[in-house]
Amino acid sequence: MGIGGISIWQLLIILAIVIMLFGTKRLRTLGSDLGSAVKGFRKSMQDDGDTSGPADEPGQPDDPGNASKDK
Repeated sequence: MGIGGISIWQLLIILAIVIMLFGTKRLRTLGSDLGSAVKGFRKSMQDDGDTSGPADEPGQPDDPGNASKDK
């Protein structure tokens, strides 16, 4: 028994139908587009996590140029 009561043979038949409808070239480009979208999403999530760096620590001025103007 496979996923959710679907046997492996039924999954293979569905896969064969999808390949016949779309073709391997289109499925390959769809897979690479999806992979690059996931990669870009992960990169943007990591970039958002890196924004809280040393400038957000207490005691650090937000803009070093403003510290000299106050004196």
